[in-house]
Amino acid sequence: MSKTQLKPPIQVVTNECRTATHIRNAPIIFSFFSGAGFLDLGFEKAGYQIGYVNEVHKPFLDAYKYSREKMLTPQPLHGYFEGDIEACLSGEEAKRLTRLVNAAKKDKQLIGFIGGPPCPDFSVGGKNRGQHGENGKLSQIYIDLICTQKPDFFVFENVKGMYRTARHREFFDSLKLQLNEAGYSCTERLINAIEYGAPQDRQRIILFGVRQPKAKKNLEKFNWLSHILHPEGEALSYPWPDAQPIAIKRPQPKRIAVELTIQHWFDKNDVEHHPNAHHQFTPRAGLAKFETVYEGDDSKKSYKRLHRWRYSPTAAYGNNEVHIHPYLPRRISVAEALAIQSLPKEFELPPSMTLSNMFKTVGNGVPFLAAYGLALTILDFFKGTGK
Repeated sequence: MSKTQLKPPIQVVTNECRTATHIRNAPIIFSFFSGAGFLDLGFEKAGYQIGYVNEVHKPFLDAYKYSREKMLTPQPLHGYFEGDIEACLSGEEAKRLTRLVNAAKKDKQLIGFIGGPPCPDFSVGGKNRGQHGENGKLSQIYIDLICTQKPDFFVFENVKGMYRTARHREFFDSLKLQLNEAGYSCTERLINAIEYGAPQDRQRIILFGVRQPKAKKNLEKFNWLSHILHPEGEALSYPWPDAQPIAIKRPQPKRIAVELTIQHWFDKNDVEHHPNAHHQFTPRAGLAKFETVYEGDDSKKSYKRLHRWRYSPTAAYGNNEVHIHPYLPRRISVAEALAIQSLPKEFELPPSMTLSNMFKTVGNGVPFLAAYGLALTILDFFKGTGK
């Protein structure tokens, strides 16, 4: 690993991040499966530089570019690659990627690969085809790419099914063995987005790996808990309200963490006046259910009604899963979904994007505050090792 010393901050980044800074000679990020850029934005606000962005789905990549323009955020240093990640392993794009990585190494920048390969093949509620599914294969390609390009560190994010389901865990362990043989030491944790302040019960497995001399010993200093605001057990065990009949007004309960509630985030992001406030599906059928499902009744796979004074279930808006506004007879809007993913108020998706693509990219994304907390944790680790 390059012996780069992190230098003093030179510019504070706002948007309500607690300690986010741009750092001179900051670690440079190569992002894969980038979607609309939630994970990247978290790393950037923590002080990293986005160098390279790869996304195969054009509407998602267009949304990535649009949101950055609206937030006045610099474009990635080396631009975008719209295409299959497999092209990064062979051919002209692979050669270009190698040149970019080698140039960063020559400049003694810390290089990080981050990405969350599509997860339906490992999701309990998805296709469950594992490593042999079309999406499942992408996890292997991502790990192959890491082992080929040898960045200083990487982040691999996926659904808890890859970690907790026996048949998928075997594949996950084989990926770690491959990384170990390529010179990486790894540490993993099943995180929950709610721990970092996002109003959402969303578990994901995070694998972090670092390639350096004595990395295994240094990883003992990696403190997964250093930027957790609400330990999972504590966050989920507040006296949250049960399902209740629909009411336009409802007083705030006592002894709950208000900052983890839907209402807090809807107010924080001013969702009624957000540019994506009117982007919502109009029900063609099922209106009766919208009018009768109790506030906070999320017991069924579909037609889950949010509770204003509680956190949201996992923001998954595909496979016929419908999330309903706490008291209005409609599905939630894109603005409300972005708030549930803890995005800054200034983040917005392009109005030309289809509703299906909007909700898909929001549901696929890593909650911003979880990405931000994870990025700070990694930065603390490198500061602690003097890199």
